[in-house]
Amino acid sequence: MNTERTYAQFLDEQDDLLGFRDEFHLPYGTIYFDGNSLGLLSKQAADSLEKLLDSWKRHAIDGWTEDVEPWFYLSEKLGKMTAPLVGARMEEVIVTGSTTTNLHQLVSSFYKPHGKKTKILADALNFPSDIYALKSQLKLKGYDPNEHLIQVQSSDGNTLNTADIIKAMTDDVALIMLPGVLYRSGQILDMKTLTREAHKRGIVIGFDLCHSIGSIPHHLSDWGVDFAFWCNYKHLNGGPGCVAGLYVNKKHFGNEPGLAGWFSSSKETQFDMSHTLTAAEDAGAYQIGTPHVLSAAPLLGSLKVFQEAGIDRVRNKSLQLTKYMMELIEVELKDYQFTIANPKDDAVRGGHIYLEHTEAARICKALKADKVIPDFRTPNGIRLAPVALYNTFEEVWETVQILKTIMQEERYKKYENKRGVIA
Repeated sequence: MNTERTYAQFLDEQDDLLGFRDEFHLPYGTIYFDGNSLGLLSKQAADSLEKLLDSWKRHAIDGWTEDVEPWFYLSEKLGKMTAPLVGARMEEVIVTGSTTTNLHQLVSSFYKPHGKKTKILADALNFPSDIYALKSQLKLKGYDPNEHLIQVQSSDGNTLNTADIIKAMTDDVALIMLPGVLYRSGQILDMKTLTREAHKRGIVIGFDLCHSIGSIPHHLSDWGVDFAFWCNYKHLNGGPGCVAGLYVNKKHFGNEPGLAGWFSSSKETQFDMSHTLTAAEDAGAYQIGTPHVLSAAPLLGSLKVFQEAGIDRVRNKSLQLTKYMMELIEVELKDYQFTIANPKDDAVRGGHIYLEHTEAARICKALKADKVIPDFRTPNGIRLAPVALYNTFEEVWETVQILKTIMQEERYKKYENKRGVIA
């Protein structure tokens, strides 16, 4: 293992995505490794937001139909731009709502308990908001979450076993909802196999792609996934609170959404003002309210960056970055009780590194004081996300050296081993 800075610089010289770094507004003087929580602003995203603000200024209400990017069709356009990133047909994707709102919509639409099929299958490692939503949906249907929400357990606290999930697909399960990538450890679930096994048993299955979209390729349509949803502010760099997205397989088109609203309508009939919904015949039917136009605008620019870079190239560099970081950690930090808790196998490793250490919270504070932006996860996790579009191999090298110095000099002891309000 070559641990010299010059080797990191050599890797950067070979990087065919290095030029995209100039497309982003980088926080001055810092190494930003938190793009799996909030991606950085690209110049194209800033430009698309400014253009949309200008269209509001110039057109006022006519911006809904007269602008170069008519607002009335913005969600559909962004859906078409997003579709290649999830391996979907253009009409199967819509940019709308928030992550949890979209989950509520999809579960309301696809969770149809009948007979003994009344349970929802999830996992014990999922992000809390997903579990909150599933419990809420069960309660709305009159079921006790303690009895009707099954959560597959982890054998090591960080990863899930495919066989364990399949074993839990019992004949009383009506719906399955799982993450595509686990938010803590970065494990990629085998979505193709899980979908096939769910359908063998007559179970509808969907995935939360918040930590996978923009980080790994997907093939939702080919896999036959029933539904999926995601945020756009992590790897897709859409901005804080950016409008989210969802996917519905075309085999479900023609069904009314569980939560109907103004923008569930067919575009052609929406302004007929009928009190009987004529739902859109594509994923647009799963919209609820009016598009959040200003919040969606940055995606016009950020998705163009992905069109130019290509998700396969992004994934290839991401794997190189995380592999290089793991190799450096194993050599340079071997004496400091760090555990690499993310999968090491390329096939199941997402876009970030997950380290465990008993002093994780205070180590994260020390890193931040030294201008490295990490992400702490309770109880003892440090997430580091070297993002392919704007991070470098030299930044990976520098981060490991800074972390080594922090441990050698025990700088972390200046801080309380307790997370902040936002970790």
